[in-house]
Amino acid sequence: MNSAVFSFNTIIIVGILVTACIAIFSKKLLTAIIALGVTGGFVALEFLVLQAPDVAIAEAAVGAVLTTAIFIIALKKTTKKEDEKNE
Repeated sequence: MNSAVFSFNTIIIVGILVTACIAIFSKKLLTAIIALGVTGGFVALEFLVLQAPDVAIAEAAVGAVLTTAIFIIALKKTTKKEDEKNE
């Protein structure tokens, strides 16, 4: 049982690191925003594995969903204004 939990924990931590690196080194802003949201999902899953469901729910709601949605809305609103200026 401990081996399975350790393996699952390792997979989650590797997922956090990979998606965080994608968010940092991505050239496109939308890709970085989505990778940041996936990182928040992995962090919420890690909290769930660590038996902290209240923190996991808060992280999933704020870190993975709300922050990602706000960043995407801000990106869409600023992209339209930049496109209008170029025309």
